[in-house]
Amino acid sequence: MGKLIEDFNGYRTKMNARISETANTNIKRFLALDTTSYADGALSVKTKEMLGLVSSMVLRCDDCIKYHLGKCYDAGVNTDELNEIFMIANLVGGSIVIPHYRRALEYWDELQQQ
Repeated sequence: MGKLIEDFNGYRTKMNARISETANTNIKRFLALDTTSYADGALSVKTKEMLGLVSSMVLRCDDCIKYHLGKCYDAGVNTDELNEIFMIANLVGGSIVIPHYRRALEYWDELQQQ
């Protein structure tokens, strides 16, 4: 596993455990809603993760981008599909998304090397 992936997953796991120790009921409900919203339904997990990735790129959240890239990878998104996801994100978000696109591609390259 690449360093970018290891660092991201390690920090996320550590801090999610910390959040679980201190979160109130509403935070726990929100986190549960986030998890269940990405389950198979009328839309597949793969489709939902692709939507999550586009949204994260447009909102310029690098942590969210990494998370959804990992989930897209796990869901079987291929590089051709990913390039179309990136195109939509850049089209909707504008040129300000390009720095996030660079970092996303770097992270994707590490995922591909697993």
